[in-house]
Amino acid sequence: MLIDDLPAGLDARHPAEEDHPRLLAVLDTWWGGLKGEAGSRERALLLPRLYLQHFTTTSLLVERDGREVAAFLIGFLSQTRPDTAYVHFVGVDPALHGQGVGRALYRAFFALARSRGRRYVECVTSPENTASRAFHTRLGFTPRAPKADYDGPGLGRVAFTLDLGADREPSRRPSP
Repeated sequence: MLIDDLPAGLDARHPAEEDHPRLLAVLDTWWGGLKGEAGSRERALLLPRLYLQHFTTTSLLVERDGREVAAFLIGFLSQTRPDTAYVHFVGVDPALHGQGVGRALYRAFFALARSRGRRYVECVTSPENTASRAFHTRLGFTPRAPKADYDGPGLGRVAFTLDLGADREPSRRPSP
């Protein structure tokens, strides 16, 4: 079992390329129309098929009843920074919020990153996504100030870093 602390009725596996349409289908519903039509396009562009072709062994898909998408985490090991893993995109069915599914996904990814010799985990979220910002902070990530146009014009982001080697409080990775 890839994740041993999921609520009953949920199972995890690595995603496959064939899962791409199923993942795209949940994005607008789960994000509740955040940022309107522009947000919908932005989310779809964040999850191109290539992630399910090249990063499946470091990504996770949680399903209920073997076919209904309940959550996902798309992550990879940085090729440029050999001490870093990166969480690219995470989603959890809002009906499952507060049940530990997101935390379980991240714990599994942290374990994978540690097993591959990684010390840091990085991720970004939009400044408007206050729920995501709060969630990452609760997990121990250290946020940086929002940066305008991080991913292009009008696409500001808040970057986060988690130090997997920290004994107590996670620390922010020194800026490259």
